[in-house]
Formats: sequence, C-alpha cells, structure tokens
Amino acid sequence: MPRSYLKTDEARDAAEMKYLLASKIRRRKEEIHNYILERRAEVHKRIRYRRHLFLNYRSTRTLPSPDEEDLQNHVPISADPDWWERVVMTEFGPEDWLDKFHVTRDIFLLLSAKLKPQLEQVYTEQSGQTITLERCIAMALMRLSTSTEYCFLSELFGVPIPAVCQCVREVCEAIILLLKPLYMQLPADHELEEHAEHFHTLWGFPHCIGVIDSLHIPVKSTDTQDCWNPRGWYSVVLQGVVNAQGTFWDVCSGFTGSTDDMTILQSSELWTMAEQGGFCSQPPKELMGQPLGFLLLGDAGYSLQTWLLKCYPPSANLTPEQQTFNVQLTRGLKVIENAFRHLKARWQCLHNRNDSNVDLVSKMAVACCILHNICKVYNSPFREEWVEALSQNECPQPADVSTVYIDDPNAEAVRSLLCSYFEQQQQSKTLDQSLTSSPGLSVLEPPQEDSAGTA
Repeated sequence: MPRSYLKTDEARDAAEMKYLLASKIRRRKEEIHNYILERRAEVHKRIRYRRHLFLNYRSTRTLPSPDEEDLQNHVPISADPDWWERVVMTEFGPEDWLDKFHVTRDIFLLLSAKLKPQLEQVYTEQSGQTITLERCIAMALMRLSTSTEYCFLSELFGVPIPAVCQCVREVCEAIILLLKPLYMQLPADHELEEHAEHFHTLWGFPHCIGVIDSLHIPVKSTDTQDCWNPRGWYSVVLQGVVNAQGTFWDVCSGFTGSTDDMTILQSSELWTMAEQGGFCSQPPKELMGQPLGFLLLGDAGYSLQTWLLKCYPPSANLTPEQQTFNVQLTRGLKVIENAFRHLKARWQCLHNRNDSNVDLVSKMAVACCILHNICKVYNSPFREEWVEALSQNECPQPADVSTVYIDDPNAEAVRSLLCSYFEQQQQSKTLDQSLTSSPGLSVLEPPQEDSAGTA
C-alpha cells in the first residue's frame, strides 16, 4: 500500500480520536457544571429553610408549650403559605421529605388521596379559616414523626394553633376510620395458616401467628394518677400484635400506665376472639401427631393460655428441653421488639413526652401503627439515625413483671408438646451435623439385584 494512503488513514484516525476526546471533555464539563448548579440550589434551599426556622423559633421561643385544652385563648395568626407552597411542594427532594416527614412524597400523596373523602378540607371556627387537605396532612405527619410542638407548627405553616390541633386530631381519626380496614385487620381463617407458615420459616416456631407485647408512651403530667406507671413516669399503654414480618395486625390503645398487660389483653377484642376459638383451625392442624391450634407468644406479663405461650420462669431446675423452649420463644419475641423500635424511631411522638391529652395520644398511637404498616407495604426508606435518637431516652420502658393471673391448667400440655418438638428438632440437627462431619459415614443405599434377580 502506498505510503500516502497510510498517512491519510493515520490522520483520519487521529482526527476521530481528537473529536471523541473533545466530546468527552465537553460532556464532562457539562456534568460538572450541572452538578455545581444543583448543589448550589440545594445549599440555597437549605439556607432559606434554616433562616425561616430560625426566625420562627426566635419569635416563639418565649412562648410556653401549650396544652390542647388551653389553646382556645391564643390569638389566631395570619396564614403564610410561603414555606409550604413554594419550598416544600416545589423544591423538596426525596431526602427532604424523609427528613421533615419521615415518609416519601409518594406515601404523602397516597395519604392525600385515601383521606380525601373524610378530609376534603378542614374548617376551624376559632379563626374562620379553611385549610387545604395537603397542608392538614403535612402538619399531622410532622407532629407524629418529629413530635414538633404545636406553636412551632403554627408558625411554620401559617396556621393558628387551635387549627393545628384540630388537623392532627382529624387526620388521626381519618387514618383509623379509612385506612385501618385496608392495612390492619384481624387475620381471616385462611390467613391464619399463612401467618403460621411464615413465622415457622423465619423464626422456627411452629403454629405461631404473632407476638404480643405492650408499649408505654410518655405523656406529660395528667389530672389522674392512674397514668403513673411502675417505672415512675406518666404513660399511655399501647398493646400490639405483629406477624413474622413485624407488621401490626391488631392494636389496642388508651389504657393508663398503671394498667397491667393481662388486664389490657382481657379488655381487647383479641381476647374475645381467642376465647371463642378464633385461633383453632377446622380441621385442626397437628404437631407431632397431636392437634394443636394457632399460638401467640408473649412475655412474663401474660398468663399462660392454650393459645398464648410464655417462657418458663428462670430456675436452676429447668430441664434441657425447657431451656431450649425458652431460647426459641425468646428469639420469637425479638419480632415485636424490633417492630416497636422501628415504630418509635419513625414516629417519635411515641417516644418523646407527648403534651396532647390522653385521648388524642391514644389515637395518635393507633394511627402511627397503621402508618407503620403502610410504610412496610410500600418499602418506604428507613434511616438508622432515627433509631439513634431512641438512645436519648428519659423514659425507659417498665420491666416485665410476672402476672398474678392464674394460668390455664390445660396450657402446660401445649408448652410441653412444644418442648418435645424442639428437642426432636435439636436431635435431628445434631445427627445431621455428625453425618456431615464424618466422611467415613454415608447414607446406606438399598441392595441392588443381580441379573439373576437375587440380592
């Protein structure tokens, strides 16, 4: 090939390479420029937000934290939609929504659509002001998720304090009325077996459909001493039952802090359902050849029932089988421990001292459990930094106290059956491990017949 052609090809290749490099450099410059613009806009947005918060805080820092009953005397303020309309609805990104409301924008829009039949608009008689549905839900979510004071929400959203309280109450009531039938229900007969299969697969406990426990929610001092719990602070109690995934399928709230766990259980719909045979499948399922209904797991605060099991009391005389049973049941109790920890972390009105009245705190607790389920259904991101906030706990949960209620005399047979089951599982596991660790041992095969038909 002539040398002139070679030079022409080299020049063309060099020109193409130069063009490609120039294009990549140009695109990289554009990316860097766009990134700088985005970061600058984000910084300015946060500066505006922090300045807005600071000015509002400085104007309200001398005001006392109001109780809901005393809010009628506050003078209404004029609405200032700037932060909500311009900043939140137009500039907030995914991280901003999680930071301020602990849910995604998609879940916020879902709540707006679902609650619209009940909360088309909120009208407050004190101010004669109509509040939009979205703003009402946003104030309630911020109150539930960050435990922000009413006076601060009033300044932030440009809404009178009584209207803020009304919004929080009406949103909680609407969530319970409209969303509880969709996202929290007592399991139907055909769902009980599914719950049991999931729990057995994930936690190794057969026939179990859920774990039950109670949560004390801190409240500020009340007129009644009944809210004074054994740990020495005022609280309202929430009873919850979760499935294997940590989703609540039954809650009962509103009891004072002095009420023991067994009294709450016996006052709930769950107790009526269980006592009327609601946990017995037809035909009954069997375990080790014996019929056994579905079970709940609980701690020492509950009495032993044929459908509610708890650990054997600590003793040096426990048999190995009983110790194994305690280990397995304690492992299962971690489901509701984790559920309550995530519930309080995302919805911090259940963790910090709540200055609302007892009736509203009870509704807030139930609404938060429903919102917890919604977040699990739609995989709303969860931040571990929310859990870190729980470490600053001025109100530790009361310790489990053995109940004074009499155990069901037929329940010990159920617990003994489970002891035998776990012992059998342990022996099978030990045998499998010994076979695996001994290469000289192999599974025997049946003898093969020869061509004459003899073994």
